[in-house]
Amino acid sequence: MDTALGRQAADLAVVNARVLNVFTGELLENQCVCATAGKIAYVGQIRPEMTGADTHVIDADGMVVIPGFIDGHAHIAGGYCPEEFLNYAMRGGTTAVVTEVFESYFFAGLEGVLDFLAACADQPIKIFATAPAMVSISSLSAGIDPQDLEHLLARPEILGMGESYWQGVLQHPEKYISAFEAVRRSGKTLEGHTAGAGEQKLAAYLAAGISSCHEPITAEEALSRLRQGLCVMIREGSVRRDLEAVSEIRNRGADLRRAALVSDGITPETLVENGYMEAIVQKAIDLGFAPVDAIRMATLNVAEHFGMDQQMGAVAPGRDADFLLVPDLETIRAECVVSRGRVIARQGKLLVSPRSHTFSEASGNTVSLPRVFTADDFAVRAPDKRPTRRIRAMEMVTDLVTREKILDMPVKGGEIAADPEQNIIKAAAINRRQVPGKCFTGFISGFGLYAGALASSGAWDTSDLIVVGAYEADMAAAVNRIRETGGGTVAVKDGRVIAELPQPVLGVMSELSMDRIIEANRALKAAAETLGTAFPDPVLSLMTLTGAAIPFLRICEQGLVDLKTGNTVDLYAD
Repeated sequence: MDTALGRQAADLAVVNARVLNVFTGELLENQCVCATAGKIAYVGQIRPEMTGADTHVIDADGMVVIPGFIDGHAHIAGGYCPEEFLNYAMRGGTTAVVTEVFESYFFAGLEGVLDFLAACADQPIKIFATAPAMVSISSLSAGIDPQDLEHLLARPEILGMGESYWQGVLQHPEKYISAFEAVRRSGKTLEGHTAGAGEQKLAAYLAAGISSCHEPITAEEALSRLRQGLCVMIREGSVRRDLEAVSEIRNRGADLRRAALVSDGITPETLVENGYMEAIVQKAIDLGFAPVDAIRMATLNVAEHFGMDQQMGAVAPGRDADFLLVPDLETIRAECVVSRGRVIARQGKLLVSPRSHTFSEASGNTVSLPRVFTADDFAVRAPDKRPTRRIRAMEMVTDLVTREKILDMPVKGGEIAADPEQNIIKAAAINRRQVPGKCFTGFISGFGLYAGALASSGAWDTSDLIVVGAYEADMAAAVNRIRETGGGTVAVKDGRVIAELPQPVLGVMSELSMDRIIEANRALKAAAETLGTAFPDPVLSLMTLTGAAIPFLRICEQGLVDLKTGNTVDLYAD
């Protein structure tokens, strides 16, 4: 107030600027932005009394000031540690991130989430989170403990409950509705996941209070969800790139004030090579979105969705001094990035380093396997002496989608073996938290391995370690290597590790630098190719075999699960 009234000099003043007003869509000329104590005090014509000898003055020289970008749906609890993520994410103008944390909860419970949140706290930019909904194909992992949820909802950085998959919610509402009601009572949001939901099922899911969806992959799907009152989050990250397909919505005459741009997770390679939210906003503009709309979708719209537009999302008095200077509205290149009133980057170079965090000993010991595994652990023993048995197998339809395939498999020595020559190998899920070592082994067709094994401790939506392999001995070697390193991804051939990425933090995060992570990822992909698979990202294909939202036949430590019904199905089909 004193700075706005000219009684106290601002800490920071940007002069000779054009300012984008995201409330009205106006580009205001010859503006001054003054900030004190991390907050914007004044936006308007320059007032000499607002600056003093100690004011940091930035001459914008006609550049445009726009709000700092907000990623409203991210996954930074996997792959890399927050510090290393921020080393790259902060450079291009992102000043706030809302991340899922279910990865931490699956593998380490509440203490793991709190340790991860501690790593995200007091950073140069703001990192918020959503409490985990815990929709899982495994009954051991499904649902969040009510006391844990209450604890998380009381924390200011928790903005609501993260994505819940509609299939699981509608199939087993008793596991989730009470948690949804607790979130709604707290006044926070329920984030959604509506991929594949038809009109009636979508309505039933939204009746639970769901407020957003980041799954539309066409303009028609996006429009249908906007009509239902959802905040539609358009993905342009590393797992999915839907912006181009959804961009047709700009020609439908729809109001875009409830549309947002999000990453839904970004790989080290994409982050380093392309950038972060600035690249997504630029692509939206290049695809024909009006610059003001594109910028709003990564600023004000996101802030309004989470009820935080009085804190961020706009360059206006009372808001956090989070903004960036770009050459013009069509060129989203951050010449200067300000977060909390402090210049943190100029021309793509960081001026402020993220805070490092030492994770707890418990967070580094989440791969709790009680024994060394052997080839015998992955033997599939036939229940009778028939010479052949009909079995259910997962068949890879795409690099991510599976379906049920019935196979007639020979029984030799009382066991059913993999047949890599026919592209039939084994897949096993091993619980590493609730019942450590509990294992189920099934079969998968079309993964492409004709030799070796590939394993990861980051199996999606479960507390499992996942491994596929042509030979049981290599599967055991891969699992044992992860047991030794405390987590990660590993490729094995003839009992020897040929590539790996150690991820000892919660079994999903690497402590390596981004460059070394990228190098390890490339080596893993090359190793997987030598073993036979041609998938664009074989590690992602592996980790999603346990996913609770990607159709149709999945695997966990309890067996095979049909996502159409939510039921566990028997390995044997005869």
